[in-house]
Amino acid sequence: MTGEELASDVVAVAARLGLTVATAESLTAGMVAATLAGVPGASSVLQGGIVAYQVSVKRNLLGVDAQLLAEAGAVDPRVAAAMAEGARSALSADIGVATTGVAGPAAHEGKPVGTVFTAISSVSGTEAVAHHFSGGRDAIRIASRDAALRELLGVLARGTNGAQG
Repeated sequence: MTGEELASDVVAVAARLGLTVATAESLTAGMVAATLAGVPGASSVLQGGIVAYQVSVKRNLLGVDAQLLAEAGAVDPRVAAAMAEGARSALSADIGVATTGVAGPAAHEGKPVGTVFTAISSVSGTEAVAHHFSGGRDAIRIASRDAALRELLGVLARGTNGAQG
């Protein structure tokens, strides 16, 4: 499925369930939110998004712990999880989605190009997923966007109230 197809399914399922979504994006710089917003009817689902390219934005707007950022750096599964939780809280959404990683062209904080963490936060909990994408900067960013949308669709398909279904 393309990112646009995934986004269409996300909007349809979230709207049917009456759930809202917020994003916190680093390496994708708003691509997840923009792809969702491109779907007709997205206004019933998308609360908004925060582009958190800098550590200060992750800390100050999303509430990511300063000590975690200092010790682990910005590209870490715990940071992705905290970003998703922060987006969910800051934008009063049912579900928060986050991306952080290294799109290139060079490694960042000792993490190789293609290292990406996505995270989804809902009332059921928060889960981060590690990815290792190959290709150029654009390909890594698109793959990251699509991974976040695919994971979001999976959470919606399972339900977010703690029940599996």
